[in-house]
Amino acid sequence: MSTAMPFDADATFLAHVTAVVEAAGLVLRDRHTPHARGVSLDEVVAEIHANDDAVLDALREPLLRARPGSQWAEDELAGGALPAGEWWVVDPAEGNINHVHGLEDWAVTATLVRDNQPVLTVVHLPLTGDTYTAVAGGGARLNGRPLKVSAKTDLGAALIGTGQAKPGEDERTFRRIGDSVTAMLVNGLVVRVSVPATMQLIHVAAGRMDAFWQFSDVRSGLVAGALLVSEAGGTVTDLTGEPWSTGSRDFLAAAPGIHGAALKVLAPLA
Repeated sequence: MSTAMPFDADATFLAHVTAVVEAAGLVLRDRHTPHARGVSLDEVVAEIHANDDAVLDALREPLLRARPGSQWAEDELAGGALPAGEWWVVDPAEGNINHVHGLEDWAVTATLVRDNQPVLTVVHLPLTGDTYTAVAGGGARLNGRPLKVSAKTDLGAALIGTGQAKPGEDERTFRRIGDSVTAMLVNGLVVRVSVPATMQLIHVAAGRMDAFWQFSDVRSGLVAGALLVSEAGGTVTDLTGEPWSTGSRDFLAAAPGIHGAALKVLAPLA
């Protein structure tokens, strides 16, 4: 993806979006427990929906008011290109499955997408208070401090990640995930397989991890991290090496020094 054209957002707009997302994060934090909630599948799904419903109430109207003319992408598990214009792609509980199981890897995300490219994002981690932000052409930051991707150039020294985009994907996708993990275990140093995508992509943007790939076009799990990594100096493409957009089938975000090597390993599996 390219951020050659800066996004026309001033600091006040970013600050407002950040305040909205952080306020929504308080709602989600108050719903968190250190133990799992729900035993049956129906109970787990009900807890997930309850989280979404509670947090969406704190996000939707304030974000739509903040950007007149913007639209709302309703289905957080949807993929593929959006119609032209500006769209809010929001995940009220990114890592919801972790939240309802008492784990800590979850966040609230809001990303403004213009013509299928993310142009502004806020990712807030309520348990730590950390907030990641990025604006197209304006860089990526953690709590206001600039982020920079890893300087590694050797895939054999790289910490790399992937994960399942959503429940119930087809068997072919699951087999591709397994084959790609094996290939990266052979070619990389360590492979981390976890969910959600955003919680790995913030580490790529911060230089703590070196690459992340996914066989998926689920927008809400990729748009925030794509912009953060790109604005932190990383390379974000699909698995053919073309610039990534919300219309892409798959995804690779990596430090520039290892992107080509990672792509060489993964492209045959795409």
